Amino acid sequence: MVTWSDVQIRRLRELGAPLSEQQTSFDNIEVRDAEYQRIEKSLVTLRRIHIRGLQAQDSRSRIFGLTDKLIESLQSHGFTQVVTPTLMSRALLEKMSIHEKHPLNKQIFWVDKKHCLRPMLAPHLYSLLRDLTRLWEKPIRIFEIGSCFRKETRGSQHSAEFTMLNLVELGLPRQRCLERIEQLAALVLEAANVNDFWLERQQSAVYGHTVDILSRSPRNGKEKIELGSGATGPHALDRNWQITEPWAGIGFGIERLMMVAHNSDSLGQWGRSLRYIDGVSLRI
Repeated sequence: MVTWSDVQIRRLRELGAPLSEQQTSFDNIEVRDAEYQRIEKSLVTLRRIHIRGLQAQDSRSRIFGLTDKLIESLQSHGFTQVVTPTLMSRALLEKMSIHEKHPLNKQIFWVDKKHCLRPMLAPHLYSLLRDLTRLWEKPIRIFEIGSCFRKETRGSQHSAEFTMLNLVELGLPRQRCLERIEQLAALVLEAANVNDFWLERQQSAVYGHTVDILSRSPRNGKEKIELGSGATGPHALDRNWQITEPWAGIGFGIERLMMVAHNSDSLGQWGRSLRYIDGVSLRI
């Protein structure tokens, strides 16, 4: 029995072949190569049709459809969308305990000595919460969807530029914060059409104890893939923003949600790319 060659399996993954077709075995090489040519030709035809369809006036990439659904769902549950700067100050990172010796510091894209491309959304949301506690009634519910940047080198499920959804609710009863993490995770994943997920306690380099939202890797169904990570307060970091009330917050990777929802094993095809449009390779 023979399986796909390394070159063939890379091409099938690039074209978005179903996992069942990626894991096929054959009696001999001649049968395998003939089947590969048939599948590749069929996939290229389908992907060309998909790309041409994007020229339609009302057509949009599927990742925009997801963000639209997330915005609609969160706003219907009382959350307000905010937009914060892509540049982040060193001072805000230091408030998050990210100093020169912190593990995350090595992953940061510095623009100058005092500013970087934001590696996370939380410091800016903290800053907004500090002022909104004076201006809004409780609970305060805000969220942001925006690009983040980290020097990632860990394969197909990481990217140097990715899109985060970060939502936080402040002014909860303390005893309801963990329950609220579960509710908010379910709300987001329902909008993303991800049904197979579970929550686990983990350790984080920033927040210490976190509640991670996990699913199964589309590649083999056995490996875990992290979709998001939640935390609750009061937390030791809160005092840097004079925040004293209980809160619950979660950060999700939008491309991770797309990858799992569409049974893909490559984060890159769903992010900002010059090789893919709407998850479809342009090498067709």
